[in-house]
Amino acid sequence: MLDTRTPLLDVSGLEAWYGESHILHGVNFNVHEGEVVTLLGRNGAGKTTTLKSIMGMVGRRSGAVRFEGRDLIGTPSNEIARAGIAFCPEERGIFASLTVEENLMLPPQVRSGGLSLERIFELFPNLKERLGSSQGTKLSGGEQQMLAIARILRTGARLLLLDEPTEGLAPVIIQQIGKTIRTLKQQGFTILLVEQNFRFASTVADRYYVMEHGRVVESFVTAELDAKLETLHEYLGV
Repeated sequence: MLDTRTPLLDVSGLEAWYGESHILHGVNFNVHEGEVVTLLGRNGAGKTTTLKSIMGMVGRRSGAVRFEGRDLIGTPSNEIARAGIAFCPEERGIFASLTVEENLMLPPQVRSGGLSLERIFELFPNLKERLGSSQGTKLSGGEQQMLAIARILRTGARLLLLDEPTEGLAPVIIQQIGKTIRTLKQQGFTILLVEQNFRFASTVADRYYVMEHGRVVESFVTAELDAKLETLHEYLGV
């Protein structure tokens, strides 16, 4: 059935370059409010570059990136963030010399609706235990990932871009990240998720786009998962 709603994020004909390297070749997809949408693909497929292109963090881009109907191509990254899009990079980007509390208090509020510390600790009780005493360098990989996600939740952004949030984490932490993403969706957040871990993505996502060689080559919804497993094996090796 054709979805006639206006997407919160609508990406069309997106091209991106790093220097002379042409990485994205006409990427098309959309994300509706309240959805969790996953970009799947092998390393080098263009998934992370897509997120960075949405945020204006590549050398050059063209096409259209419309957020709430506003085209963000040509808009500086700081203005894109203030428009209500938050990016959690794969490398997490927390400040290693600052405590958990200092990391959480640092991000500016770009809109009303940012989560309070109390709500953050309901999502990530581990962080409350580490609040004042632990610097970023002393946190486990899972705690660093929790802190990175918690930090962008403080900003009030409507759209969260999460790049490989489960990479290198223990299964028990992956389960906690999945639970958090499902809770955020229930609370009205919209999430664009980049993942190689299809099995994790299948527990949280509403829709999927498969990328290969800088293009979207397949799209489907959760109800079609079983029918798409053979195709996914070809693209992802799952």
